[in-house]
Amino acid sequence: MTSALIDNSQRLREILDRLSSMSIEDYYNPYQMFEWPDSLPESMWWMSPELTTTYGTDVADELTQEQLQQLSKFESVNFYSLNVHGIRELLIEVTRRIHTDDFATPSEFFHHFIGEENEHMWFFAQFCLRYGGKIYKQPRGGAETIPPSNAASLLVFARILIFEELVDHFNAKMAADERLDDTIRKINRIHHQDESRHIAFGRELVRILFEGFRAEATPEELAQVSDYLKRYMSYSFESLFNPQVYRDAGIAKPLEIRRRLLEGPRRRRPEFEAQVFRKTQSFLVKHGLIEEAR
Repeated sequence: MTSALIDNSQRLREILDRLSSMSIEDYYNPYQMFEWPDSLPESMWWMSPELTTTYGTDVADELTQEQLQQLSKFESVNFYSLNVHGIRELLIEVTRRIHTDDFATPSEFFHHFIGEENEHMWFFAQFCLRYGGKIYKQPRGGAETIPPSNAASLLVFARILIFEELVDHFNAKMAADERLDDTIRKINRIHHQDESRHIAFGRELVRILFEGFRAEATPEELAQVSDYLKRYMSYSFESLFNPQVYRDAGIAKPLEIRRRLLEGPRRRRPEFEAQVFRKTQSFLVKHGLIEEAR
């Protein structure tokens, strides 16, 4: 079923041809492109303040401008660390499927995808190690068992899409933010350029995979997929709130700070999360993978 749906999709073939050509035309060598300064200024924003976890909260009101900028440094390192972990997981899953019967059609594009993501992981890791001195550990929960059904590949690529769209929301904003250092803007600009292709492919593949799954799924299985994706979106969003980040920024009671932020009005409304997943939520609802939130 999966192989037939993918092989018979003329729209997917056209997208794959176009994106593969763009990958070739836009190719760059990251090992030569980036010039890493020995250090970045401490008294600056390392992440757009509107994207930080404390923005618009009572926690931010308790901190000085200097503390908020220091916090943005470690939030930035955490964000790129999440990229390293997320890319590693997606590379494992895509590599498992390249040149298999079910995914023969997209395998040529998978080669571009794998190459580009490997290079992304390299420059994100470089940033973390050079300017943060570490890669933050992967938060627990992201590798939870996929529900036992024929939805395995669907959920793998849906997870990849959710991860990429979250990251791209941040990339697009920081690439254009003149308050940030040129090195930070360049990393985000380059990643946004590549991710726009990956997201276009991911949306079409997820749509096709869900079409095949829905044709044979029970109502219980459909509900299981919807619940899984909602939980994964929550996990992805909450991974931005890392207590180790607050500790490294010198903020007292980091676990309490995390709890306050996740339970605070900005999350409950929930403004920040809704902004991050606005496009993702719209896509998943439109194609029936999750129900529209009331």
